[in-house]
Amino acid sequence: MSPAPAAPPGAFLLPLALVLPAIGVALAALLGGRYAQRVALGTVAASLGLAVAIARAVWRAGDALEYLVGGWAPPLGITLRADGLSAAMLVTSALLIGAAALYGRADFTGPARGEARAPLAFWTLLLTVWTGLTAAFLAGDLFNQFVALELLTFGAVPLVSLGGSATTLRAALRYLLFALIGSVLFLLGVGLLYGAYGTLDLALLAGRVRVDPAARVAAALMTVGLLAKAALFPLHLWLPPAHAGAPPAASAVLSALVVKAPFFLAVRLWFDALPGLATPAAEQLLGALGAGAIVFGGVLAVRQERLKLLVAYSTVAQIGYLFLVFPLAAAGPAAVTGGLVQAIAHALAKTAMFLAVGLLARGLGHDRIDGLAGAARALPLSLLAFGLGGVSLVGLQPSLLRRTALETGQWWWVAAMLAGGALTATYVVRVLTHTRSASGAPAELHAPVERSRELLALALALAAFAVRMLPLASLLRIGRGA
Repeated sequence: MSPAPAAPPGAFLLPLALVLPAIGVALAALLGGRYAQRVALGTVAASLGLAVAIARAVWRAGDALEYLVGGWAPPLGITLRADGLSAAMLVTSALLIGAAALYGRADFTGPARGEARAPLAFWTLLLTVWTGLTAAFLAGDLFNQFVALELLTFGAVPLVSLGGSATTLRAALRYLLFALIGSVLFLLGVGLLYGAYGTLDLALLAGRVRVDPAARVAAALMTVGLLAKAALFPLHLWLPPAHAGAPPAASAVLSALVVKAPFFLAVRLWFDALPGLATPAAEQLLGALGAGAIVFGGVLAVRQERLKLLVAYSTVAQIGYLFLVFPLAAAGPAAVTGGLVQAIAHALAKTAMFLAVGLLARGLGHDRIDGLAGAARALPLSLLAFGLGGVSLVGLQPSLLRRTALETGQWWWVAAMLAGGALTATYVVRVLTHTRSASGAPAELHAPVERSRELLALALALAAFAVRMLPLASLLRIGRGA
């Protein structure tokens, strides 16, 4: 066997980025709830530094970084790989996990003495989710992608039931059921591909795969499994109660990041592992499901009476935009780039909205839309963060997707995006109009709201606009051969 090629500069950062949050999970569990917060904050800060360093190394190299674990090349060894997509998602995840951690400090501080279940659970589960996300973004083979999905399920499902009520337990069990079905389908597809081609490495598989029944059945099984985990319409039934019932910091992570990982892996599967396998009919079907999500989720968001449920149904709609990538990708890499830009912008906006809604609910004692009168004067920064986050979703972001749809003559996707923008504007305006008081008096606050947390939500909402000014498209294309 020939020796493995020397690792490129910066490749050693990839295993560090994967191992660090896993060590954080072990330390937090070992030291207990009194110290879990400190361990988590330290781990998140170090992980953010590593994510930025990886993105910088990818940018400077102009190519993907690859690290062979143990020096063994595939198919015997495991490859960690970071191209522009991975680097952008790593930095986004690190920023938003950090924001959720800062926000969660006020709700999940450990006791000075003794032990507490909720802080220990929140901080260890947050780090578990971060470990799963990192593994998903760096995995160079399908089996480790499956392991990453399981880590995400292991961390995300208990976050939903952190409140301990019967409602959140039911929501968590429903989420678990969909996640397990998705896992079984994905694993069946992995087994079929390994049996047919003898490798699960993405690059090797791309060179060996043929248009045959085994590959098509495997692709269909794995895609449906990923759709169930991403909550794409009509497999979205678990998402609204799960995201609306979790604590605000957890809801933000679940909506902004956890449902993005299956979409990211679907992009890897269709365009990197099995290129040329998809038929136009399959691409149009995925686009139709995305368009259905945009309209169905938007209509249900308009009809909601609670803010958290409104934001959760908004997530159902926004996921639909991402899957328009698949019918548009045949026209070139701009569609994939546009989908990832949309995913990042949505992650920032949705984190801002869930954190802002959490502050409104804390200050007012409820999240009923018809009880928001006077909120504009009582909590203007929280409301501004919610409004800006909503406006950023109205239709400013999917410009690359709209342009590609028009250039390829697929006008029906443009119609779906415009309908989604109109529905988003409707539910954002509906909320804002309820916040004005006829008397002009501010709403009575039932609990104090920290200004620092309001500013954090506002900064994320502004970042959802600013992300368009970054050279993000150039980064996303690195290492993708186009």
